[in-house]
Amino acid sequence: MKVVVLGAGLVGAPMAIDLNHDEEFEVTVVDYSADALNNVKAKCPELSIIQQDLSNSEDVTGLVSGYDLVINAVPGFMGFETAKAIINAGKNSTCIAFYEEDPFALDELAKAHNVTMIMDCGICPGMSNALIMDVARRLDSVESIVIYVGGLPEIREWPSEYKAVFSPIDVIEEYIHPARYIENGRQVVRPAMSDPELIFFPKIGTLEAFNTDGLRTLAQTVDAPNMKEKTLRYPGHIEKMTVLRELGFFSKDESIEIKGMKVSPLEVTAQILFPNWKLKPGEADITIFQLIIEGEKDGQKLRYTIDMFDRYCPDTDVISMARTTGYTATLALRMIAEGLYTHKGISPPEYMGKYPECMTFLRKGLAERGIVYHETMSEIAD
Repeated sequence: MKVVVLGAGLVGAPMAIDLNHDEEFEVTVVDYSADALNNVKAKCPELSIIQQDLSNSEDVTGLVSGYDLVINAVPGFMGFETAKAIINAGKNSTCIAFYEEDPFALDELAKAHNVTMIMDCGICPGMSNALIMDVARRLDSVESIVIYVGGLPEIREWPSEYKAVFSPIDVIEEYIHPARYIENGRQVVRPAMSDPELIFFPKIGTLEAFNTDGLRTLAQTVDAPNMKEKTLRYPGHIEKMTVLRELGFFSKDESIEIKGMKVSPLEVTAQILFPNWKLKPGEADITIFQLIIEGEKDGQKLRYTIDMFDRYCPDTDVISMARTTGYTATLALRMIAEGLYTHKGISPPEYMGKYPECMTFLRKGLAERGIVYHETMSEIAD
């Protein structure tokens, strides 16, 4: 079975290598960057590589037409058009490109092409959504859902005390895009990085949590009057990023003229920030995840808490965010390949949580890769 991975970045490359472990898959990786392709080829010589610009939808449709399955791992700003191109080619796929557009706008097109596409298939959104639906189907009603998630360098290094463990431009989007959440049954919109709180995690210490726009499809697919998602960073990060945002450093308007050329403040900021945010070879990152769901079953109020802590794997030289994000997507692709998941149209990841056999497959596959989601349940006293 021929598989093509679109994007050879921090997450795309490890996904291709993971899929290559299966004898039934013949894997090709496509990227515009020769350096990224050479890097993944050096780690896994059996992979086929293609250097191509993926920004043209018609080119993408033609490219993926020669494959059986596709993984969409391009940056978020390219994600929607790339997803559409994959659907037009009639190919089943999983997608980790977290684009702004409404994914359900592609649902009818996907159904018309008889395509299964699992979008937002990372850790959060992604596995978080599947876990939420898995718990929700066991409850009579859900009252509240809170998601905390963050990817961080294991060692804090001044001045930024942060490293981008996925596409840096997508990190910036988290800091400028308004955060939507559900409160008392209504959608509320707050600025990104608002409502800060400090939370202690045993394996890492105290982190700060803030609003980001991570609910996405959950706001439409899960019936709960209270839902929110928060990103985790080392204390002090909110203040640094808020200052940059409010001073206009993240503006996309081409309002700066440099040597006769118009550029946006964000382009300048990126040139300064991103090199500082780059993980050094062998530098360890960590991923922290906590999901709290409260609801009711047979008249008893219950609280489910699901925790996960993961670290860079030195044996495979794969960063934690690539492990927790990428392996969710590769396992979901395997479910499609094996006929375990067959829903036609656009599938947000929570749809996988409707099926116990799919959750067993995901949990088992992730655990085999050292990624374990620990679930506890407790009664809530009246």
